Amino acid sequence: MARLLDRHLAAAPDWFPHAYIPWSQATDFDGPLNGTPWQADQSELPKAVADALTINLLTEDNLPSYHFEIATQFGRDGAWGAWVHRWTAEEDRHAHALRAYLHARRAVDPVALERQRMRHVSTGYTSDHASFLHGLAYVTVQELATREAHRNTGLACADPVARQLTTRIAADENLHMIFYRDLYTAAVESDPDGAVCALADVICAFDMPGTTIPGFQHRALRIAAVGIYNLDVHRRHVLQPLLRALGVMTRSGLGSAGEQARDRIGRHLDELQTKAERSDRLFDRMREAAPAALLPSPGSSISYDERGGP
Repeated sequence: MARLLDRHLAAAPDWFPHAYIPWSQATDFDGPLNGTPWQADQSELPKAVADALTINLLTEDNLPSYHFEIATQFGRDGAWGAWVHRWTAEEDRHAHALRAYLHARRAVDPVALERQRMRHVSTGYTSDHASFLHGLAYVTVQELATREAHRNTGLACADPVARQLTTRIAADENLHMIFYRDLYTAAVESDPDGAVCALADVICAFDMPGTTIPGFQHRALRIAAVGIYNLDVHRRHVLQPLLRALGVMTRSGLGSAGEQARDRIGRHLDELQTKAERSDRLFDRMREAAPAALLPSPGSSISYDERGGP
């Protein structure tokens, strides 16, 4: 833990949210400053991209609950506590930057956004992880999924400012994923059966932490339809690379519990592929009914180095 923390602190760059915001294009809103009320036609973002940015922001907003959950499970002493606080400080930048961008660009209704934030953060987030290994497995998968969500949102956005910002955030998430992934690799070496069983439980029941956001399902459908984040992205760009890095599917020496867990993972990947193919046919019909602008394919992935840079 201490070694990985030292590596992370050496690799994580300083960056400043204010530098990524187009302040010169911002205007006052109505209210105490007597600015211009927000109107839907002021947003230049495609609906699915605005949905993705909103979901990403509201997810980041719930950081107090995530901090509590991780601190409770990891502890606040020594390297564990130092990591939890550092991770929280880095994640907190993301919400500040995304909200400032959305406001400066008048990309979403600021009143509706604030009401959603109040409702979502007031609800909070509670994990149902059965053990420390389950909690560690979850954050390992979740950080990679979050990286892909931010990265693909930027690829889908015609605004180069948004692309710069989401690339920067995704690089942070990549470093967080590397930290947790390598910590989980050590867990697999220490307790192969227990670690693989916990990973199988998490993978087979995985949900992003933002599923309680108001209107999540409708937004998630639009986001999936344009390829920002869907079952195929989750399988090909999150689960498969992670399993390769951890060596789970090719590891020898597992006991019967570990072998059964690995079989569950394999069956789940097959089920995801079937569901993804079925969803793609649905999305094709949706695009025919309401053609959307062409978006870059998630297959044209940005690669990230171990320092988190693109």
